[in-house]
Amino acid sequence: MDTQSRHPVFETPDMAYQTMARERPVDLVRLARQTGGDRALEEEVLHLFLKQAKSIGKAMRVGTDADQRKRHAHTLKGAAHAVGAGAIADTAKAVEDLPGERRCVRALLTEIDRTCDYINSLLR
Repeated sequence: MDTQSRHPVFETPDMAYQTMARERPVDLVRLARQTGGDRALEEEVLHLFLKQAKSIGKAMRVGTDADQRKRHAHTLKGAAHAVGAGAIADTAKAVEDLPGERRCVRALLTEIDRTCDYINSLLR
């Protein structure tokens, strides 16, 4: 694929949507599909994810060994996929694959903070 065909101007509507969804920490359309459009359920799911993400972030900041980081990353990856938090899922996968790589852990912690801030803004 050449550079020009990857430019947003040349994207199909589906590609443009996917790009926009990746820019937001949570894909709200995916979340709505997962919850059947039930706003109360969406909020409950986001609250649960927020609690879990913060807990895992805190554990990783305090210090965990590689096996613990791998388990935490795996758990968070699944939860992130369920709510449409693709960037967390992707960075958690990197930590799961390379639990000793501090750069991956830092990237995951940054993404957890960004996503938690976004979810908090939605729940206000």
